[in-house]
Amino acid sequence: MTRFTVAIDGPAAAGKGTISKAVAAHFGFAHLDTGLLYRAVGAKVLAGGDPVQAAKALTPQDLDGDLRTPEVAQAASRVAVLPDVRAALVDFQRDFAARDGGAVLDGRDIGTVICPDAQVKLFVTASAEVRAERRYLELVEQHPATSRDTVLADVIARDKRDRERAEAPLKPADDAVTIDTSDMSIEDAVAAAVAQVQKAFGQT
Repeated sequence: MTRFTVAIDGPAAAGKGTISKAVAAHFGFAHLDTGLLYRAVGAKVLAGGDPVQAAKALTPQDLDGDLRTPEVAQAASRVAVLPDVRAALVDFQRDFAARDGGAVLDGRDIGTVICPDAQVKLFVTASAEVRAERRYLELVEQHPATSRDTVLADVIARDKRDRERAEAPLKPADDAVTIDTSDMSIEDAVAAAVAQVQKAFGQT
């Protein structure tokens, strides 16, 4: 096998990152959380940088560090609506997807924009309430003052921005398989994703 691309899209806290890592590990593929690219740009903007210049100058080292804070997440969502930022990051993502040995990319426009010819396209989703509770449980360990209501409001606001932006809005590709994780264990969700990749391989 040379090139095989798995595109996994979906809203925040639906489980796509966990599923993507598990699928990549299962098949020995490389994995890229494309959301980290936007978080890294958002972090640079919070530090006073210009979003477009930050995107153009992004390096793999910029993906290290604490990019999982609520402030960075909101900044990432704001810079992600900028067409010039998205354009600057397209080549980074496509180069990763084209590597030999297989690649899994997760984000919000992988199957629709970045890798429209991916062999497998998945759209991982869950209700806003379920996703907000998951995100709250993640955040409250590091930030005890976190409020459930605030997290839910942030999730809803981010969904709205992602779905209504003019450039590469969040939506499933026409040929994507949807996995709703609202009532699924992570093991079942991973198994469903692995099954879709195996199907593309012609396996049972």
